[in-house]
Amino acid sequence: MTLERTQRKSGTGKVLFAGLALGLLLAVVTVLASGFMVETTNTDTFCVSCHAMTPFRTAWQNSVHGGQNPQGFTAQCVDCHLPHGNFIEYFVTKAKTGTADVINNLTFDPYSFDWAANAENNRLHFTYDSACRHCHHNLTPPGLPSGGFIAHRSYLLGNTDKQCVSCHPHVGHKDMIETANQFFQKKS
Repeated sequence: MTLERTQRKSGTGKVLFAGLALGLLLAVVTVLASGFMVETTNTDTFCVSCHAMTPFRTAWQNSVHGGQNPQGFTAQCVDCHLPHGNFIEYFVTKAKTGTADVINNLTFDPYSFDWAANAENNRLHFTYDSACRHCHHNLTPPGLPSGGFIAHRSYLLGNTDKQCVSCHPHVGHKDMIETANQFFQKKS
C-alpha cells in the first residue's frame, strides 16, 4: 500500500506541475496577445478597416490632428476617442466602443446614415476631455485671444459644464461632414 500511495502522490504532483506550467504559459500568451491586440487596434489603419470610417480618416488626415501642423504631430484615433484616465477605464471603453463599432458596421447603411446629426448629437460621447487634456496641457498659451482666455479660464475654474468639443466641434476632422457626404455621394 505504501508504494501505491507514493506512486499516486508522484502522479498527482506531476499533474499539478503540468497544470501550473500550462496555466502560466496561457497567462503569458494572453498578456502578450492582449498587449499586441491593444497596440494593433490603436491605429488609424485598423479603424479604417471598417468601410464607413474611410471619409473620417481622410478628414482627419487633412486636419491639424492628422499631421497638418507645423510640428508634424499626428494623433491616432484612440488619442481623442478613448478616455485617458486609467488603464481599466481606457480598456473597458475601448472594448465597448470596438464591439459597438463592429456591430454598427454590420447592421447600418452608411449611405443613408445622417452623419451630420450624429456628429452634432453625439460628439460629446465619443470625444473625451481627458484625451484633449492629455496633449493640450496649457489652455492659456501666450497669444490666445481674450475670448479664448476667458472661456478656458471658466473651464479651468470649473465654472462651466462645457467640454472641449462643445467649443471645438470638428477640430480633429477638417471638413468632416462635407468629406463624408462626398464619399457617400450625398448632396449637402
